This record gives sequence, structure tokens and C-alpha cells, in this order.
Amino acid sequence: MRSGEQTRENIIRQAAALFNQQGFAGASMSDIMQATGLQKGGIYRHFESKEALALEAFDYAIAQMGGRFGATLAGRENAIDRLNGVIDVFARLHDDPPVPGGCPMLNAAIESDDGNPAMRARARAAMDGLRTLIRQTVRKGIPRNEVRDDVDGDELATLMISTLEGGVALSRLYDDGVHLRRAADAMRRYLDERVRA
Repeated sequence: MRSGEQTRENIIRQAAALFNQQGFAGASMSDIMQATGLQKGGIYRHFESKEALALEAFDYAIAQMGGRFGATLAGRENAIDRLNGVIDVFARLHDDPPVPGGCPMLNAAIESDDGNPAMRARARAAMDGLRTLIRQTVRKGIPRNEVRDDVDGDELATLMISTLEGGVALSRLYDDGVHLRRAADAMRRYLDERVRA
């Protein structure tokens, strides 16, 4: 990787952590300059605006989450095992986030609500990917007798994501992973009692 590419990647990585922890509005260009060790001109040499950097930083954060999902789900064929894998990824977010600051989808969704349409679209696309993963897992698991045939994949996606993201939010608010662990444990019980065939 050339020096310019390394610098650009470093800016994205540092900005992803800042935006995910402080939000787009909260992370100033001075914060980004301090984190990267670059002057404003050095940052703007690679990105036309703070907004453009924020979008690329969000894409980076989502890619890191995607890597976690990929690694966790690799080799898991059974639908319930795969759904538990989704829970496992979330359960690690408080103590071992792929990007500091918790779940980038949740953070972007909350901050961009009505105020940043480009970021909101990115957050929705990322969330759509997670919802699709859960729905497809259910759809494939029903004919294999791994998932009960009365389970609605879209409903389960809403329930899982709402419960797990709520656990992430509470754990961040109180700086205590117990809330996320409780949410993850509740979802695991739900899968065993209401989803497993």
C-alpha cells in the first residue's frame, strides 16, 4: 500500500472511532486532526468534506461489523446456530467492539434521524442487510425442520434487532455490559423456546 493510501486508511479508521463515539456533530475537525496527527489540509487532501469522511468512516465501521458476522457465522449451517451467531456478535459489542463506541448502525440511526439523509440511507442499508440475514436464515431453516413453520422471519428480525440494540444502548448509557448480556440471554431463550423446531 502506498503512503497516500495508508494515510487515507488511517484517517478513515481514526474518524470511524471518533464518529462512532462522539457522533458526527460531536466530533470536530480538530478532534480528527488530533487523532490522525494531520493538519486540516492533509485531511481535505483525501476527503472533500467532513460529511464525505463521515460516510466513508461509517462504511469502514460497518465493514468491521460485517467481518465479525462473517467470522462468527463461518461453518454454521444450522439456522438456530446461525441465529445464535448473530446474538454472539452483538453480545461482544460492549466489551470488544470492532470499532470503539458500540454499534455503528444504532449510533448512525439515532444521530441521523431527519438531520443527515445520506447517513440515514447508509444506516438503513446496513440494517437492511442484518434484517435480510435473519429473514433468510429463518426461511432456509423452516424446510430443514430447524425452525418452526409458524415463525415469521421479518417479525423475528424486528424482535432480535430491537432487543439486542436496546441492550447495546443500555450498556453504553450505564457503562455496564450486564444489560447487553441480559438481552442476549433473553434472545437465546426465545430462540430455544419459540423458534427452534
